[in-house]
Amino acid sequence: MKESGLKVNARVYNNIIDARCKHGCTVKVVEIMGRMIESGCEPDIITYNTLINVSCEEGKVEEAYQFLEQAMKRGLMLNKFSYTPLIHVYCRQGEYYRALDLLIKMTEGGHKPDLVSYGALIHGLIVAGEVDVALTMREKMLEKGVLPDVRIYNVLISGLCKKGRFPTAKLLFADMLDQNVQPDAFVYATLVDGFIRNGDIQEAKKLSELVIEKGIDPGVVGYNALIKGFCKFGMMKDAFSCIIRMRKGHHVPDVFTYTILIDGYVKQHDLDGALKMFGLMVKQRCKPNVVTYTALINGFCGKADTNRAEKIFREMQSCGLEPNVVTYTILIGRFCKDCKLAKAASFFELMLMSKCTPNDVIFHYLVNGFANIALTTVLKESNELQEVEKSMFLDFFGRMVSDGWVQVTAAYNSIIICLCQYGMVKIALQLCDKMIEALEDPSGLTSLYGIWVHFKDNSIGIYLAAKPINEGERNQTKGSLYRIVEWRPCTRDLKW
Repeated sequence: MKESGLKVNARVYNNIIDARCKHGCTVKVVEIMGRMIESGCEPDIITYNTLINVSCEEGKVEEAYQFLEQAMKRGLMLNKFSYTPLIHVYCRQGEYYRALDLLIKMTEGGHKPDLVSYGALIHGLIVAGEVDVALTMREKMLEKGVLPDVRIYNVLISGLCKKGRFPTAKLLFADMLDQNVQPDAFVYATLVDGFIRNGDIQEAKKLSELVIEKGIDPGVVGYNALIKGFCKFGMMKDAFSCIIRMRKGHHVPDVFTYTILIDGYVKQHDLDGALKMFGLMVKQRCKPNVVTYTALINGFCGKADTNRAEKIFREMQSCGLEPNVVTYTILIGRFCKDCKLAKAASFFELMLMSKCTPNDVIFHYLVNGFANIALTTVLKESNELQEVEKSMFLDFFGRMVSDGWVQVTAAYNSIIICLCQYGMVKIALQLCDKMIEALEDPSGLTSLYGIWVHFKDNSIGIYLAAKPINEGERNQTKGSLYRIVEWRPCTRDLKW
């Protein structure tokens, strides 16, 4: 066009930039701006708005802000399209006060922010814990004639509940109804959950009655929130009645509904009720998940019925579900309490084999269990369990105790060698650090001073070493700081 003697104006540049953006082409905003100015074409507000938007989408926030300032210096009339992209990106980055500052400038310039701009800012302020400022923004919205939508109310109510300001949250809900904004299931569930967390089940119940009276459908999410509250307070009849109401409202209870009820019955020590609910769940062709099975396992472990607990565990596995750390913690804890330590060790190794990371509670159960039982008892139990294959934990624990190590130390080291064998070296090292604080005399901890990976005969393995604890041992090590206890080859990659 330029070679033909035609003058390229801002509108042409704007169309080119817009087309490149819509088709996903790279837009070199600084280069385009330079060309426009060189050709004597003055960028207009549409140009700046487009470039601001492009820069924000590419994450170049400071570049976008510079374009905004340039537009202001050139005396161009900024509009909501100039400010909104920056407001949104500031909120996404957690820079809520910069976003608020821009919103104020936008309003002072006579431009009315839209619902999306207000929503992004209010959400950001709630995340930052500035609930009062967010509520003020809502008032400003109303003054400007912008009515908050259900999402904004949900964010505000959630923020108030997290701060424990339940009366204000309830008033906001009432105001929402007065503004003819129809609450959705999430608004209702947020408020119900807030009352329940505050220990006020009666207020949650009143809210439920009000919602039904107003003809508002709580939805499955809303019913689940109320059921969870009833279960928490042991009101199982009320919880079950919610299922009847759900069905009348043409809602199908989901896996969370049944799991909440099963867990509720378990916590009330009503295993029959939990099993009946589980049977109803299966009958309705609702597939249980890991949490469902874990709740039942917890119930049987609470009754010290580890045989039934194991049966549920195997059933869960047969359904293709992987037990989680909570499942293993419950089982290992029960086995340790019942002095079934070979079983506890077996499940611990099964857990590691399944790449499920153990927690400190499991370590505590194992150490306490193995520290307070005779070795002969453990070995006898191990021999009686046909399904237990050769256990690294029991093997290492038995040999350390036989060599004169105290059982607490032997238990810690048995845990650590198992962690290393199954690639959890980082967890093993973290446990070493905790042992230093936990034990009065950590000098006998084999792995504390000598877990390391080494190549031997073209294989990867672990040297277990103990720091010499007396003068005689120091002489035997011929000046070395460590005494090699054992070389153990590894059958899998070690993960750091």
